[in-house]
Amino acid sequence: MSSVNDVIIVKDLTKHFGQINAVDGIDFEVRIGEIFSLLGPNGAGKSTTIRMLTTVLTADGGNATVSGHNTATMEGKCAIRRIIGVCPQDITIYDDLTAEENTVFVAKMYDMNSEEAKEKASVLLERLGLAARKDKTKNFSGGMKRRLNLAMALVHEPQIAFLDEPTAGLDPQASRTVWDIIRSLKDLGMTVVLTTHDMDEADAVSDHVAIIDEGKIIAYGTPSELKEQFGSGNVIEIGFFDQDRLDSAIEKIEKLDVATKVTAFGERKLLVTFSGGMKTFFRILSESIESVDDIENMSFRQNSLEDVFLHLTGRRLRSN
Repeated sequence: MSSVNDVIIVKDLTKHFGQINAVDGIDFEVRIGEIFSLLGPNGAGKSTTIRMLTTVLTADGGNATVSGHNTATMEGKCAIRRIIGVCPQDITIYDDLTAEENTVFVAKMYDMNSEEAKEKASVLLERLGLAARKDKTKNFSGGMKRRLNLAMALVHEPQIAFLDEPTAGLDPQASRTVWDIIRSLKDLGMTVVLTTHDMDEADAVSDHVAIIDEGKIIAYGTPSELKEQFGSGNVIEIGFFDQDRLDSAIEKIEKLDVATKVTAFGERKLLVTFSGGMKTFFRILSESIESVDDIENMSFRQNSLEDVFLHLTGRRLRSN
């Protein structure tokens, strides 16, 4: 249920491309000043949702408001465009300009004077490791261009920032720099809507997460709530050589009071979420596995958003 603290309200939003339901009747709210993530695999409908909220696409059905402005009306679209910043999934920069020139150009589009624009650009480019580059951006790597796109989206300090896969293609160190910047936007009172297929990213920066798959929202909550709801505690992932041994293990594990979730997936793989520590781990193995020779591989870890997605869909979120 929406409240006065919700800056984005989405109700039964739908978008079709031919026979494809890219976004299929989704509902969610984003609160003022929070970091909200749409988490899902490629093709789930994340970018299409962002494009509707940022007025690039018009919805086929349902309704969405951004800061009280209706995305379906021309008046609403114009008002929304004045208060948002967008870092698109597809890199959008001017190759014949420098990083500073690109960033200052965007700032001036929002009526920022030259001195302030250069100051804001300098701070962002320094934080993103681009301040030293004075050459034209056509010489930049893909990762550098993506970081520049982020600076261009944030330089005018919008009320709401839409970041569509902002760390795609970045190395781990650069990704964590971007995560730090995203977290710092809350200190400015900014609302952030982030799309990602990286569950570590969603877990690290998000106040709330909506998991989207095949155009539908299949789960919503804080990262902790989602992990607790769909299996708390520890996780064993076991790969079996033989399907019969896997089936036998499932039958035995499901009878154990410590097993909170048992999921078969992929090629003879089993995911077991359980409460308790190492003693419970060894109990599960001793009471369900007839022989270690039945096991092809095994891992033991804490429950993650990856496991939440696996429990909900029967497949991994990771594309690799």
